[in-house]
Amino acid sequence: MRAVREEDHSFEGCRPEVRTVLRMSTTDPLAALASLPGVADSVDSVRKAVDRVYGHRVMRRRSNEITSEAALRGARGSAALSGADWALEEVRRRTDFGVETEARAVGAALRLTAEAGQLLSVWRQSPLRVLARLHLVAAGGTRPDETVGRPRLEGEPVDEPLVRLAVPSASEVAGRLEGLAGLLLAGTEAPALVTAAVVHGELLALRPFGSYNGLVARTAERIVLVGSGLDPKSICPAEVGHAELGAEAYLAALDGYASGTPEGVGAWIAHCGRAIELGVRESTAVCEALQRGAA
Repeated sequence: MRAVREEDHSFEGCRPEVRTVLRMSTTDPLAALASLPGVADSVDSVRKAVDRVYGHRVMRRRSNEITSEAALRGARGSAALSGADWALEEVRRRTDFGVETEARAVGAALRLTAEAGQLLSVWRQSPLRVLARLHLVAAGGTRPDETVGRPRLEGEPVDEPLVRLAVPSASEVAGRLEGLAGLLLAGTEAPALVTAAVVHGELLALRPFGSYNGLVARTAERIVLVGSGLDPKSICPAEVGHAELGAEAYLAALDGYASGTPEGVGAWIAHCGRAIELGVRESTAVCEALQRGAA
C-alpha cells in the first residue's frame, strides 16, 4: 500500500502529523493506520458488534449452522458486487453455475467461500500462494490455463468492469504484492479491521489477475478476519455489508483508499468496518430466526 511504504512519497500531501507517524512507524506501518481519522472508533464499534453476536445464546448450540448460512449469504453478497445480484433463495437452490456470466460469478463466489477456511495456515506462511490458489478456484476452468493462478503479465487484459481506477502496470503490481506480503509476514499489531481493509483495498486497486479480482479481494478480507481471531467461526460476512452499502459507496470508498490520503484511507477502513457490522446484523437475524424455530 502506497501510504505505508517509506520509500514511496505518495503521502507527501498528507497532513504533517500523519506523514510523521507513517514515516516513524516503519517497524509496523499497518499499525500506524489505526491512528487515521475515524479508524479507532470503527475498530471499537466492530469489536463490540462481533462480541455481541458471538455471545448470542444460539451460538452456543448451533454455531455450525450460523457459519454455513453466513458463508452462503457472504458469497451471494460478493457475487452481487461482481454483477450477479441474485436472490438468496436462487443461490441456495441453484446447482448449475457453469453457463451464463452471472452464474459463473455466483459459482466462483461459492467456491471461494468454501475454499477460504482451508487456507488459513497457508496464508500465515505465504499470502501470495493463497492468492494464486484463490484465483485458480475462482476461474474454475473459465480462463486460458496459462493466465490462471498467477499475476497478470504486461499487456494482458483485466476483466473487472466495476472498478473505475486506472489499471496498474504488471511491474507495479508485482512490487506492491511483494510489499503487501512482506508486511503481512512481518507481523503487525494493527487491529484486524485495519489489516483486512488494507488487504482488500490493495488487491482491488491492483487487480493483479486477469479476472475475478473483486471476488478474490473480498475472500482475502474474510481470511484475514478469521485468521486474526476477530471472527474465528466466520459468522460475520463483510461481503453482505459491502453489497448492502451498494456498489457506488464501495467504489467511492475504494477511490479514497487509492488516493493514499489519510482521510481517504481512513474512510475506506471505516467503510469496511461498517460492512462487517452489517454482516454481523445479518448473522444476528439468522440467530434470532433459529431461536424462534423459523429457520
